[in-house]
Amino acid sequence: MYFKSIYPYTLEVKAEYEVMTNETINNCLLLAEKTFQQWRKTSFEQRRALMLQLADLLIIKRDDLAYTITVEMGKILKEAKAEVEKCASCCHYYAENAEKFLQNENMPSDAAKSYVRYDSIGAILAIMPWNFPFWQVFRFAAPALMAGNVGLLKHASNVPQCALAIEEVFTTAGFPEGSFQSLLIGSDAVAGILNDPRVVAATLTGSEPAGRSVAATSGKQIKKTVLELGGSDPFIVMPSANLPEAVTTAVKARTINNGQSCIAAKRFIVAAEIYDEFEKRFVKEMRALEIGDPMEESTDIGPLATPQIVDDLEAQVKKAVASGARVLTGGKKIDGRGNYFEPTVLVDLNIDAPVSCEEIFGPVAMLFRVSGIEEAIKIANATPFGLGSAAWTNDAAEQARFIEGLEAGSVFINAMVASDPRLPFGGVKNSGYGRELAEFGIREFVNVKTVWIK
Repeated sequence: MYFKSIYPYTLEVKAEYEVMTNETINNCLLLAEKTFQQWRKTSFEQRRALMLQLADLLIIKRDDLAYTITVEMGKILKEAKAEVEKCASCCHYYAENAEKFLQNENMPSDAAKSYVRYDSIGAILAIMPWNFPFWQVFRFAAPALMAGNVGLLKHASNVPQCALAIEEVFTTAGFPEGSFQSLLIGSDAVAGILNDPRVVAATLTGSEPAGRSVAATSGKQIKKTVLELGGSDPFIVMPSANLPEAVTTAVKARTINNGQSCIAAKRFIVAAEIYDEFEKRFVKEMRALEIGDPMEESTDIGPLATPQIVDDLEAQVKKAVASGARVLTGGKKIDGRGNYFEPTVLVDLNIDAPVSCEEIFGPVAMLFRVSGIEEAIKIANATPFGLGSAAWTNDAAEQARFIEGLEAGSVFINAMVASDPRLPFGGVKNSGYGRELAEFGIREFVNVKTVWIK
């Protein structure tokens, strides 16, 4: 069996890689276990030096790595470059802050001395998606390795070149062999690795079914998991908002990464007083997006990652129309080479139809008109997901109500949702559990050890 690296713009097969055998997987696990026993003993200063070298190397190799990203999954090149830069910033952040986050903490008790220490735990399996093929990996790997753990990456099958490139930059930066390994394996091999005692925990970013499977397998082995799953993020606009800024940001929030982002805004919930103007401006800006070659600087929308994603998107749009929605612009596949779908705006959706709260992975926006803040919150929360949310209002009371009332892992006021190494990231409800980034992320995969001395 082989993994194929296919350029979504031309559908050309760029490379093929043989899937690892069971023997090779076992050798990787042996190496991870051996390396961990040494890596856990290194000082924060040693880890910091390597992590800073890694950050520098990412910047040096930015253009080449970004090209690999674009060729494998279709992200426009300028966004791919920004993704690599963000990975470097994450390495810098944890290089500078990991020791502070994991220093011993005195905890008063009846003991003469009592405190908490944070110990590394071992090899962590990271099951990562293709849509941000570098960022999703680095936001796990930087804190995990700074904490003294080692990483095993099971990347999406359509981005094997990215997986190997990530392992290579760790090696080139000077990290010891076995501290970070990319496993070219299919999903059928995941359960066996999770059941192996040499793997102590797992983190997954992906679909809800994949999350359920990993959680179930890990749970049977009593292994820690962190899950970041899908989203159907609301983007709410109230009358006091800066409307031109809100519209422009809304278009970006829907179409970033060609619309293939868990935290992309998908449901635009607009107050009746400004709805007509918002709709007019939003549709105009969606129609103006430049569709084309992802390598070109002028391109706004590139190809979707796979033909299946295009087919799934078309089916969702047809399902929405069948339930009463109207298409104001777009709504169809784009004929010709590449995995393209028109930037699309849907209105008059039946809020009771499942498609109105599903995750839509592509440049398709759903608009809803609401009478006020309470209806806006009701529709925003009417989804099984709870990843991110955005609300646009300059009314302090409304801001407070959204912050309290929106059921999501994050609430952004007058801005689009984004992940940031300095802030915890994750969801509630079917969007998963646990947190990545900030001090919360690095503490997910450590032993919080209580020490009590008489």
